[in-house]
Amino acid sequence: MLLAFNKPYGVLSQFTPEPGSRWRTLAEFGLPANVYALGRLDADSEGLLLLSDEAGLNSRLLDPEAGHRREYWVQVERVPTDAALAQLARGVKIGEHTTRLCTVRPLEPAPSVPPRDPPVRVRKTAPDCWLALELTEGRNRQVRRMTAAIGHPTLRLLRVRIGNFSLGELVPGKWRELNATERAAVFA
Repeated sequence: MLLAFNKPYGVLSQFTPEPGSRWRTLAEFGLPANVYALGRLDADSEGLLLLSDEAGLNSRLLDPEAGHRREYWVQVERVPTDAALAQLARGVKIGEHTTRLCTVRPLEPAPSVPPRDPPVRVRKTAPDCWLALELTEGRNRQVRRMTAAIGHPTLRLLRVRIGNFSLGELVPGKWRELNATERAAVFA
């Protein structure tokens, strides 16, 4: 079984709570028994999270050598220049690692996304903009660290696509099982 879940802000990508954590877990969303998250989204990230009860899918999706594509919509502080976007696409140094090439484009107009609770902070003196980033790797907090490296901190982050499967109209906090065509799109 392969499930698509629209993970809301403030939810861990696991069923067991962390001791002393303020974050919610997947346990409260009525997911079937014996499924586990394929990959992770940080508690402060939102969007498409796949879950399965099938062994082996995790490595099939997450191995960077497989070059499996993931698309994120990221709201950043201020509007990046073309040069900053080109730098992001070429790869940026985060820690000891330089990120792989990625595709980045401004989202104009800004996407229509459900409101977040709590709302993203608004600074009247600093505009923001939305970018689409397509990556083939997924290190810890990578998108946030990449946008920070070019001087544009992430305000909001949503994963909207894995492979050729898009989140679509699935609302935050809801999940559904993928049919055979959708499943094939994930691994395309």
